[in-house]
Amino acid sequence: MDLGVRWKLHGDGRTPAPGAVVRPDERLSWPRTVGLGAQHVVAMFGASFVAPVLMGLDPNLAIMMSGVSTAIFLLATRGRVPSYLGCSLAFVGVAAVIRAQGGSSATVTGAVFVVGAAVFLVGLAVRKFGARIIHAAMPPVVTGAVVMLIGFNLAPVTASTYWPTDQWTALLVMLFTGLAVVCLRGFWSRIAIFLGLVFGYALSWVLDLVFGKIHSPNGGGKAVDHWRLDLSAVGQADWIGLPSFHAPSFQWSAILVALPVVIALIAENAGHVKAVGEMTGENLDGKLGTAISADGVGSMLSTAVGGPPNTTYSENIGVMAATRVYSTAAYWAAAGFALLFGLCPKFGAIVAAIPGGVLGGITVILYGMIGLLGAQIWINAGVDLRNPLNLVPTAAGIIIGIGDVSLKFTDTFSLSGIALGTVVVITGYHALRAMAPAHLKTQQPLLDEGTSSYDEESADKS
Repeated sequence: MDLGVRWKLHGDGRTPAPGAVVRPDERLSWPRTVGLGAQHVVAMFGASFVAPVLMGLDPNLAIMMSGVSTAIFLLATRGRVPSYLGCSLAFVGVAAVIRAQGGSSATVTGAVFVVGAAVFLVGLAVRKFGARIIHAAMPPVVTGAVVMLIGFNLAPVTASTYWPTDQWTALLVMLFTGLAVVCLRGFWSRIAIFLGLVFGYALSWVLDLVFGKIHSPNGGGKAVDHWRLDLSAVGQADWIGLPSFHAPSFQWSAILVALPVVIALIAENAGHVKAVGEMTGENLDGKLGTAISADGVGSMLSTAVGGPPNTTYSENIGVMAATRVYSTAAYWAAAGFALLFGLCPKFGAIVAAIPGGVLGGITVILYGMIGLLGAQIWINAGVDLRNPLNLVPTAAGIIIGIGDVSLKFTDTFSLSGIALGTVVVITGYHALRAMAPAHLKTQQPLLDEGTSSYDEESADKS
């Protein structure tokens, strides 16, 4: 049985040719592959530490279970879908609502366990009936919008959490990373994101030595005097230690609050698989159901021992977009690192100490790349945004997703951000399509002749 754990060496394994793509079944030399795996771990560490902390769960357990879930995902998809499964940010609001109702950590993980089971069942349905049921519900115009709002929804995290911590460091890291991505050659350009993090780490240390503490918002959002690079937690952390485990508890009120997130997770998974397919140039429709089911299994396993839910991670898709290395060998290396980090609180403290300003500079580029992959899906599918049938629902959904707009149904149930934006795009598109006149369903532009002629004339001149 082919489990996707054998890889061909790409070229000489050292320096891919300019513009070359390292495919999922290929790898670079093992030292370089391990280095790329480390970059994937670093890319997901920020959100995978923040999300469980906001949910009131153990971040070290989150990291360890992300490695386990990634290994399950890679085995299930036979190594054809390069993706990392990290702690899902979609549940942060759900956890807050459940805790506001008096729920415990066990109640939170119990509700999310049920969501994981629902995602698993949807994946089985997709495997049985084919990806067409997903494409029927989410054609390219919808999928592109969902990918875009997922990426751009992360913008406020950069703008309000990371960037204000140290704006000048964030700016310098952004410039350095951008130059590294564009100007470096060979393998160094492939690890430009990691180099940006190392540069920012060193820069923060130097700035602390030269200028002392900075007065800016800390992790809690309050402006105080603090070190840019705070390593105090590293000295206090143990070298080896198990994270804390607990069993889930099931309450219907909490489950009903969490279930709507299924919509966002399925759309997010479909969007991620579509994005990976676009980047690798491979049709992954046949693996869509398996990927969704594997996502559900990973979340079920993680929440069964007290960890957070896991899903395919946008940050790592951004890293692939920057490096153009899609080798699943790098993801196996990342999974191995995550397992080790989960058992090493000290190393986790080192990575968690990456200054907020550094993450601000990195995420400006990464999150933007994720969002623009949605535009790439539109371009490749020939989606006509001059057609109001395509334009109206996507425009509304993207603004809702980016602005984190909320729709409150009761005191205990609301939809917002990615979840609400996804619902608006999907339901809006299909409802409008059912009522639209026939000429709009052909995706012909609904613009006057003068504008259309102008577009054609401009294209001819160019």
